Amino acid sequence: MERKTIYLCLAHMSEDGLEQKYVKEAFDTNWVVPLGPNVNAFEEELRKFVTGNTESEILSQSRWPEAWESAWHLKESLKNKQVVALSAGTAAVHLALIASGVKAGDEVCVQSFTFCASSHPITYIGATPVFIDSERDTWNMDPELLEKAILDRKAKTGKYPKAIIPVALYGMPYNCDRIMEIANKYDIPVIEDAAEGFGSKYKGQVLGTFGKFGVLSFNGNKMITTSGGGALICDDAESKNNVMWYATQARDAYPYYQHTAIGYNYRMSNVCAGIGRGQMSVAQAHINHHKHVHALYKELFKDVQGIELKEAPSADYDSNYWLCTITIDPKLKIKGQENAYKEVIKTAVGGAAGVIHAVDDPTTDCQPNENVEALRVFMLEKKVEARPVWKPMHKQPVYANAPAYVNGVSESIFKVGMCLPAGPYVTDDDVRYIVDCIKEAIEK
Repeated sequence: MERKTIYLCLAHMSEDGLEQKYVKEAFDTNWVVPLGPNVNAFEEELRKFVTGNTESEILSQSRWPEAWESAWHLKESLKNKQVVALSAGTAAVHLALIASGVKAGDEVCVQSFTFCASSHPITYIGATPVFIDSERDTWNMDPELLEKAILDRKAKTGKYPKAIIPVALYGMPYNCDRIMEIANKYDIPVIEDAAEGFGSKYKGQVLGTFGKFGVLSFNGNKMITTSGGGALICDDAESKNNVMWYATQARDAYPYYQHTAIGYNYRMSNVCAGIGRGQMSVAQAHINHHKHVHALYKELFKDVQGIELKEAPSADYDSNYWLCTITIDPKLKIKGQENAYKEVIKTAVGGAAGVIHAVDDPTTDCQPNENVEALRVFMLEKKVEARPVWKPMHKQPVYANAPAYVNGVSESIFKVGMCLPAGPYVTDDDVRYIVDCIKEAIEK
């Protein structure tokens, strides 16, 4: 029997077919537009998911009486949170920037070690991304570099950046305490990019609920999916209504169409929201599965010299382990290493819909080292999708002129890092096979 291809992360439908039930209802009632009962219900289920159980978790992790006071204040801050379902996580970032008052000519501090959807919306507005490198413990935004950048931009431009966008890289929480402390010190709103961190928690609190806004993604490879889609967690109903206004073409209250601002067609459809409602029934099971897969990788890699699995730095960082990541010792010799980067890629590697821009040269001035590329090719031949980690945004040609505050961490990880499959379709036997393939790829 031919072995199946093991992909990094593919969405998995609920076993009881709730997705089909809600989608069928949308068609049966002719609610196939960017609004409707599924959208409203999905938003409410998301709201409960990101704000629920936090109080009890804080109490269970801390000591009385400080814990009770902390939990009470947290409960008060979360009770007004609202969620807007949108067409994509990228749309959520874009609308959060607009709602935070970011305008053309402004600057926004954003994590460099991330997917481009964290930074591209900044340029949609005509603002400038200011890239912040990572701390070694979490691979996420370095708080000390962030504060340095804020002060330096103020000295150079005469004003503070208008927003801060930390990212939950591969599901790992960022240092929420320190980043929020710095943001509050300089009165800068935080837009949490929790697209990869759905359900991840920092000290018991769900990511996306710390800042002014929280971004979620339901792309086909995320923890849950709506086929495509995203959501924005807002502080309160007023903030939600403002975002919804912009997301529905910013129409003013007249019997005809009048616009006093530029709006966007960013609302989620009732059909996609129906898929999301079904997915919510398996959301926690998916998170539990990813954590289980990570734990199994940890067990199987413990005796593999030169392979290090990325783990949370402490119990405060409750990662969903959306993708499991490893770093590969540069001293390892991977089979086929001598042939790495000899040929130009002809098809997309994890690209959107397989669409790529043709290139003439197989190498760039910042790329994974030869053993990472050799391992990627080796695993592909074994029908396992393994992929380099995100290339830092400050090393992307399109951002060559953007300000960047770097310490070398993200570049060093990019050269030796790799993502391994972790999704709901990945079985224990698959994990064992993947680790055995990696062992086979290492030259003795």
